[in-house]
Amino acid sequence: MKVILNKDLSTLGEEGDVRDVAKGYARNYLFPRSIALPYNESTIRLFESRRGEIEGRKAEKREAAKGLKERLEALELVFSMPAGANGRLFGSVTSQTVADELSRQGFQIERKRLELPGATFKSAGKYKVTVHLYESASAEITVAVQAQIEKAKEAPPARGRRRRDEAPPVESAPAPETAASAETAASVETTKAAETVETAIPETVEAAPSGAAEAPAEVATDTPQN
Repeated sequence: MKVILNKDLSTLGEEGDVRDVAKGYARNYLFPRSIALPYNESTIRLFESRRGEIEGRKAEKREAAKGLKERLEALELVFSMPAGANGRLFGSVTSQTVADELSRQGFQIERKRLELPGATFKSAGKYKVTVHLYESASAEITVAVQAQIEKAKEAPPARGRRRRDEAPPVESAPAPETAASAETAASVETTKAAETVETAIPETVEAAPSGAAEAPAEVATDTPQN
């Protein structure tokens, strides 16, 4: 069915535009919200009486679009994205990515008004994004995509069991002793051996026990003479 837009609607048009829409869409969405009115003689007369007012608002929109164009074209958006060594992004820059960044910088622009070459940016470089403003007015934004090269992580050394037929690791031999230290060690060992022998030999002479009876002296007997 044919309707006349009472308000601007980005998906259909501006105030005063005549559009053909589905009946259900008009009755369930457009009419209850006063976004559009049925196209008939009474509504045509109504909008004809408002023609000057509507054109005045359109002129204001053109001026606003002109100022916005100048501000946008002086802008450069920079995105730093993870990428491989060849500059190929692991993700991509989309129209939603650009719209979010514009919103962060104070520009409320719908994603569908942004036109990206190739729909998305998948490599590092500089690009131009077209922003459709009002009627035929548009602006070009410079978008710089920088590659954030990720370094490859070093793998930890493998820790496995030694095979049975694998030779055990060779231990390094201790450094040989110097002549002076060897001589000192030999002298110490000789002294210790002497002390050990001296301690092990028992005393051979023992003192006689006190109070023991002395051996009786030999008694001479006189033989009687005949």
